[in-house]
Amino acid sequence: MRRAGTSATEEPHHVDIGGTRIQLVLRRSARRSFALQVDHRGARVSVPLRAPLAEVERFVRGHGAWLLDRLRRSAARPQAPTLVPADGVELPLFGRPLRLRYVDARRAQWRLAADGVEELHLPSAVDATLAVRKALQARALVWYRGRVEEFCHRLGLPVPPVRLSSARTRWGSCSSLSGIRLHWRLIHLVPELIDYVVAHEVAHLREMNHSPRFWAVVESVYPAWRDARAQLRAAALTLPVIGAAEAADTGFIDSED
Repeated sequence: MRRAGTSATEEPHHVDIGGTRIQLVLRRSARRSFALQVDHRGARVSVPLRAPLAEVERFVRGHGAWLLDRLRRSAARPQAPTLVPADGVELPLFGRPLRLRYVDARRAQWRLAADGVEELHLPSAVDATLAVRKALQARALVWYRGRVEEFCHRLGLPVPPVRLSSARTRWGSCSSLSGIRLHWRLIHLVPELIDYVVAHEVAHLREMNHSPRFWAVVESVYPAWRDARAQLRAAALTLPVIGAAEAADTGFIDSED
């Protein structure tokens, strides 16, 4: 979950693993570690600019079983259906139901219905998909900033700028220069899982790596991070896709984990 360097190249490559030829994208950038990931686009290995090809292939083969398993699971996994906003449609908000309603109004408004379900009232004359996403993103940013402030307070750190992300394969990122970015779609999850991502990124303010020291920092503010990490991977497959598809993270191996 670190910021990549500004100079990068990408090229197709293949590696034979146990008799199976795996096509992947080889990405070279100003990073110091190796990383392997699988998403809706296939496999990708990210390496330092001058990493020898033999070393890259050794890294990929070293995670061959993981890679083959992830590719099989990705191929077998059904695509998440696109949620089309309509009056009465429900979607998760912080793990609880949120109901969409079309009303005669000038702008989107949050309301609590008589049955206790939170509702998002949308002007009937607007692009509903865009309106829903904007409303969720605005709500997410306020929530995320509060949680980043809380975890920074626990670690005695200054609060960095917090922005939203729409990245395809990462829930968050941290940079000592630009601050913390968190994916807006996390807002569908229960607060405890959002907190895990926040704690992870805030911990990077102290340790810009995935060393044992980093995980010790995470554990000091979020002791159940192992369970949360597994739950997040499972929950990611259930999140609604509003409008244009935004693939969730399907797998990631970092050479410093």
